[in-house]
Amino acid sequence: MIDRWAGTVGRHARLVLAAAVVLVLAAAVYGAGVMDDLGRGGFEDPGSEGVRAVAAERALFGNHTPDVVAIYSSDDLTADDPEFQAAVAAVVDDLAVDEVVRTVPYFAVPDDAGFVSPDRHAVQVHVSLAGDTLNEQLISYDEIEPLLHAEGLETDLAGLYPAHADVNVITEEDLKQAELLSLPLVVLLALLIFGSLTASAMPALLGIIALLVSIAVMRLLTLFTDVSMFSINVISLLGIGLAVDYSLFIVSRFREELALLPPDDPAAPRAAVARTLATAGRTVMFSGLVVAASMSSLLVFPQVFLRSMGYGGIAAVLIAMLAAITVLPAILVLLGRRIDKGRLPWRKPWNMPEPGSDDGRWASLARAVMRHPVAVLAVTSVILLAVASPFLGAKWGGIDHRILPADAPSRIAAEKLLEFGPETSLATVVLQDTDATGVAQYAAAAGEVDGVRQVVVLEEETDAALLRVLWDGNSQSEDSQRIVEDLRDVEPEAGTALVGGLTADTVDLIASVHGHLPLMGLIVLTVMLVLLFVAFGSVVLPLKAIVMNAFSITASFGVVTWIFNDGHLSGLLGFDSPGFLEATNPILMLAILFGLSMDYEVFLLSRVRERWDATGDHELSVAGGVQSTGRIITSAALLLGVVIGAFATGDIVLMKMLGVGMVVALVVDATIVRALMVPATMALLGRLNWWAPGPMRRWWERHGFREEGHLVPAVPTGTLPPPPPPPPPPPPPPGAAPATAPTTAQGMPLRAAVEQVTALARELGSQPPGTLARNPGFDPPEGVAGPSASADVYALGCLLWTTATGRPPYSGPTPEAVRDAHRMTRVPQLDGREPLTLAVNRVLRLAMSKDPMRRYTGPLALCADLEVALGLPEVATVSGSGV
Repeated sequence: MIDRWAGTVGRHARLVLAAAVVLVLAAAVYGAGVMDDLGRGGFEDPGSEGVRAVAAERALFGNHTPDVVAIYSSDDLTADDPEFQAAVAAVVDDLAVDEVVRTVPYFAVPDDAGFVSPDRHAVQVHVSLAGDTLNEQLISYDEIEPLLHAEGLETDLAGLYPAHADVNVITEEDLKQAELLSLPLVVLLALLIFGSLTASAMPALLGIIALLVSIAVMRLLTLFTDVSMFSINVISLLGIGLAVDYSLFIVSRFREELALLPPDDPAAPRAAVARTLATAGRTVMFSGLVVAASMSSLLVFPQVFLRSMGYGGIAAVLIAMLAAITVLPAILVLLGRRIDKGRLPWRKPWNMPEPGSDDGRWASLARAVMRHPVAVLAVTSVILLAVASPFLGAKWGGIDHRILPADAPSRIAAEKLLEFGPETSLATVVLQDTDATGVAQYAAAAGEVDGVRQVVVLEEETDAALLRVLWDGNSQSEDSQRIVEDLRDVEPEAGTALVGGLTADTVDLIASVHGHLPLMGLIVLTVMLVLLFVAFGSVVLPLKAIVMNAFSITASFGVVTWIFNDGHLSGLLGFDSPGFLEATNPILMLAILFGLSMDYEVFLLSRVRERWDATGDHELSVAGGVQSTGRIITSAALLLGVVIGAFATGDIVLMKMLGVGMVVALVVDATIVRALMVPATMALLGRLNWWAPGPMRRWWERHGFREEGHLVPAVPTGTLPPPPPPPPPPPPPPGAAPATAPTTAQGMPLRAAVEQVTALARELGSQPPGTLARNPGFDPPEGVAGPSASADVYALGCLLWTTATGRPPYSGPTPEAVRDAHRMTRVPQLDGREPLTLAVNRVLRLAMSKDPMRRYTGPLALCADLEVALGLPEVATVSGSGV
C-alpha cells in the first residue's frame, strides 16, 4: 500500500501539496473558534455517588452549594457600618437574576456562622448558581461576575467556579506561550541537527499542520460529545512533538537515500522518496498506530477530561503521522537536493551516506554493554528503582484552587478565607424515603464520625432532607477523604443517603481511576503485544519492551512525586506544592509515555530486526541497530523534550506536572533504557529475542510488518533475464578513462552476479585487506589501487556496475577524478533494476569515501547491506559471527 502511495506522491506532488494547503487553511478557519465550544472541568464520574447526590439535591431542594464565595473587605469600614452594608446589599439586589438560585449574605445569617472576619473588616456572601452541569454553571458565573463587585469595597471571588474561570484564562495563556516558545527553539535545534535552513523548517511546518488540523477535528467532535478544553494542551504537546519526531526521521532518511543517487538524475528525488517511505515511512506509520493505540486506552474512563485527552491524543498522533507520509514527501519531491539550501557554512554537504551503521560510538557503547549485561542491568535497575521509590508515598487529590499559581485571583481569594478562621470542608447529604425521626437519627450518627464538627439540617420535606456536614481541614487531605468514607458507611434507619461535595468528588475520582486502571492496563498491554509481534515477529521482544518502558515511566512518576507531592524544587520551577498528586495526571502520563516509549522502541528494534534478518549475527544486529538510530533518536528526544519543556513553563500545576514528568521519562528512555538496558537484555536473551511459536512465526513471515529494503518485489531465482545488450559506451568524462571490465561479470545474469558478490564478500573475512583487489578479474582503477579495504569494496562495486550497465566502470589518475566520473555518470534505470541502481551507487560511493569500512566493518555487514538493498531474500543469509 505504501509503495503505491509513494508512486502517487512522486507523480502528483504538486496536486497533493495543493490539496494539503486547502485542507490546512480550511481547518485553521474552522478551528479558530474551538475554545467557545469546549467544556471546562469534566473530572467527575457520571455514575458516582457524588454526582447522584448533586442531582438529587437539585431535584428536591434546588442548589444549596456555595458555588461562589464573594469576599468584601475594607481597611476603613467594618461590617457594621451602614456604608459597608449598603454596598453589599446593592450587590445582593443585583444578583436577583435567572443565573442565580440562592444568595446568602453575611447579614442574613447568625454572627457565629463564620461569615464575618474576627476584625469585622471582611465579610462573605455565598452565591449558588443556576445550571444542571458544570458548563452551564460556568456560563452563569460568566454572566454574573461583573455584578459581584461592590462599589467602594475590595472584592475577591473564591470557590470552584472562579477557580475554573482562572484555569481557563491561564490555560489559554500558557498554551500560546508554549507554542511561541517551542516552535522557534525547534527550528533552531533542527538547524543545528540538519545543518540547513530549508531542512530545519520541516519539523516546525509539520507541527503547525498537525496542530491546526487536530484542533479542527476536536471542534468537529464537540458536535457529538463533550470535549474538555484541556485536550488542546495535549494536542499541542503531542501534535507538535510527534510531528517534529516524524519529520526528523523522514527527512534524515530522504537525505541519506538521495545521496546514493546520481546528482544529475531528475528522477532521483522521486526514487529517494519512494525508498524513504518504504523504510522510514512504514516505521512512522506503524509508530503512529502504536501511540494512538496507547492514547485510546483513555477512552475506558468515564471522566470527560480523560476521554477528551484520548480524543485529542489520537487526533494529534494520527494527523502528525499522515502529514509525515503525505505532505512532507510531496515537499521533498519538489525540493529534491534543495532540501539542503541555506546550508550552514561550517557544515559539509550531505552527499555521502551516513556512516557507521554497524560501527561508531553508539555501536561501541552497545558492544561494551553486551560484554557485561548482568552488571549493566543490575546497576541501572537499582538506580531507576531508587528514583521511582518516592512514588510509593504519593498522596492523591482532585482539582481545586491549589493547581493555580499563587498570583491567580481565585487562589488569592481562597487564602483570604483563612482570615475568617481555620480552613473548613463540607459535604452535603441527601436523605430520601425517610421521616423526621430518621433524619434526626442520621444527623446524630453523622455527628459522631471522628473529625466532624457540625451537622446542620438545611431543608426537610415529608420524606426527604438535605444536611450539611462540616469539619476542619483541607478538602483534599487524606483525613477529609477518610471522613467522607466514614459518612458513607453511616446507614440511615430508613431510606437512602447520598453524600456529595468537593471532597466526595475527590474520593469518587480516585475510586473511579483505580477501578478502571486494570482495564486500561489490559487494553494497553494487549494492543502493544499484538502490534509489536506484528512488527518484529517475536513474542519475547514485546514483553521485554513493556518491562523496559515500565522502568522509565515509574522513574518519572518517582520524580513527579518528589517534586510536586513533596514540594522539592518548587522555588526553581515556580509553583507551590499542593501536597498531593491530582489523580488523573499519572493516568494521562501513563498513556502518553507508554506510547512515546514504544515509538522509540519501534524505531530502534526495526533496525535491529533488519540487520538480524540480513546477517543472523546477534551482536552485529544489536550494535548496528543502536548505531544507526542512536543519533536520530537522541535528536528526536531532544526536540520533543523542548516542546514538552515549553509546556512545563506554564502556570497551571496540572500541566507543569505533566511536562516535567514527560521530560524526565524522555531523558531516561533515550539514554539509560535505549543505550544501556535494551542492549543488555538483548545480549542476555540472545536468539530468544526473536522466538515465536511455529504457527505464529510462519504467519509473521507471510504477513508481518517490516521495513522494506527494496522498491520492487524480489524475482524468483532463475526468472530474471540477463542484462540487455549494452548501448554504445559514451566518451569518458575529461580526465577519466575506461578501465578494464571485470571479466567475471561479462554475460553473467543478475542473480548469479549478486550471489558471486555475496560469496566474495563472505570470503573476505578470512583474507587480509586487498585480497580481492589482487585478483586479476577485479583489478581496481589506479585511483583506488593498493591492498586496502577500499580496493576490495570498490572491486565488488565494479562487478555490480558492469552487471547493471554492461559497461566498464570509469577509472582515473586520482581518487577525486574517479569520484567525479561516477558522480556525473548516471546508472541506467533498467526495468526491475531500481534496487541494483541503489546498491551500485551505495557501494561505489562508499569505496571512494575516506573510510569505507567505517560503515562496513566486515564482509558480513557488506553482504547484509547488499542483500537488503537488492531485495533478494532468496540469497542464503550469512550465518556465523561478524568480522
